[in-house]
Amino acid sequence: MKFRSFLNAVAAIAVVLLLVATIGFSWIFAQSPFSLLKGSPKSTPTAAMFVSRQAPLMASLLVNPDRLESLRQVVAKPSDRAATRQEFERFEQGILGAELDYQRDVKPWLGDEITAAITSLDVDRDDENGKEAGYLLALATKDTERSREFLQLFWQKRAIAGADLAFEDYKGTKIIYGKVETESVPMTIATAVVGRQFVLFANSPKVLRNAINNVQAVELNLENSSEYQQAIAELDHGRVGVMFANLPQLAALNGQDIKEAGSAAIALALDRKGLVAETALIRSGTESHLSKQAIDALKYIPAIAPVSAAGVNLDQLWSGLSSEQVVSKWIDSSIASLGKRWNLNLPQDIFSWVKGEYALALIPNAKSSDWVFVAEKTADADSAIAHLDDLGKAQGITAGTLQVGDQPVSVWTRLDSTNAAKKIDAEVVGVHTTIGNYEVFATSMNAMNTILNAKKNVLANSKTFDQEIAALQKENTGYLYVDWETAQPILEQQLPILKVAELAAAPIFEHLRSLTISNYGNRSGVQRGGVFIRLS
Repeated sequence: MKFRSFLNAVAAIAVVLLLVATIGFSWIFAQSPFSLLKGSPKSTPTAAMFVSRQAPLMASLLVNPDRLESLRQVVAKPSDRAATRQEFERFEQGILGAELDYQRDVKPWLGDEITAAITSLDVDRDDENGKEAGYLLALATKDTERSREFLQLFWQKRAIAGADLAFEDYKGTKIIYGKVETESVPMTIATAVVGRQFVLFANSPKVLRNAINNVQAVELNLENSSEYQQAIAELDHGRVGVMFANLPQLAALNGQDIKEAGSAAIALALDRKGLVAETALIRSGTESHLSKQAIDALKYIPAIAPVSAAGVNLDQLWSGLSSEQVVSKWIDSSIASLGKRWNLNLPQDIFSWVKGEYALALIPNAKSSDWVFVAEKTADADSAIAHLDDLGKAQGITAGTLQVGDQPVSVWTRLDSTNAAKKIDAEVVGVHTTIGNYEVFATSMNAMNTILNAKKNVLANSKTFDQEIAALQKENTGYLYVDWETAQPILEQQLPILKVAELAAAPIFEHLRSLTISNYGNRSGVQRGGVFIRLS
């Protein structure tokens, strides 16, 4: 395997592990009754002892990949087994490169853990010669002798090809790497076998020296970091993979500065229908009010809505989001764009008075798409809605009332008198009506008609939606639901950058059917949440 291809493989390993969770895992979910659904016997990666507590990112698979492939073969249709086996083989070779064969070289000794980490922003910490991030790959071994034989053959091939090898005994561990005479800190493939547990690969011998130091000086490693332990402790058991990120360091790797962010952990678990990711973000904040009750605002969201969000106390949610620098940069423009449709400052004119239940949804129609917003009416609601009418009048918008069946509907229209000699056109800017204890807003009469005619065919009664939230914690502050198969063309039209993401992560999107995100609230300084990814 060429040096550059190996470095690229190590550098991309965290992304590859995510692909394991989506490509590999998606093959075995649908009807599997087997033990992997309960997770790995290991709850945390042993290789965290090699990783610095300042490392930007660590990702671990806590089961042997062959268990995933074997289970897939059991549950696959006989006609699909050859194709799925070929797909899994392509995945294996994608990690190792062309000159290594997984079945021959790695499978005989690979154990039940694969951990990859971006260990540092710059291996030599010298800005004058540019920045080279450090990468570490730790493979658990179940047969130390065979793994040593593998490394011996690995380096023999390089020596035959003309590589000048260096052998270093560092604190009782033999490190092997290719000599690079022109660099004070050589950036070259380096390997080591630590004890009888792990085979290590890195992009510099300095990365391996640091990894060994981290084992011997426990105060340096991630395994003994209080933030790491706190975040991992908040994640439920049953996981098959774990990721941990130092967010300021990870952002710095991309040239961004988010010093106020903390650390985040993600646990990946298997479900019969897809993948469940549980998140824990170390951050300050007030304790969240969680509810087990169904959100009745979903009774007014038609089941055909491909994108919807629902929860309690939108004002509090927005205050929390807007205080997060990373999140606010992403959502501010989206909220401003949506507000332009109604000529409103949404946080000030609407979010501020929504202290009860709320729901927001995208409703597709033949020509474009409409937004629907449902808010539980509280003591401030009537005055806030009257204020919206006043804002509309100041912009030349007229408020009127139409009768739709037995339901009175308030309509905001903008009159166009450019051809006043013949007729006056009225453009509908928005509509709203009161249903029970809820105020329902929509961007068109078509959308309002869809809501009023939906009757029982709403998300609150949808078996599909019930299945999407079944894998998530019952106590939460709300949901964001995306029916990807229906929403994809709509979202691609409104968010052109999404096509770039689909191209970059094609294996994920090829299997994606829906996505549901839930907020589990803040507890003891840890913001928790869950994601259910339904896969085909």
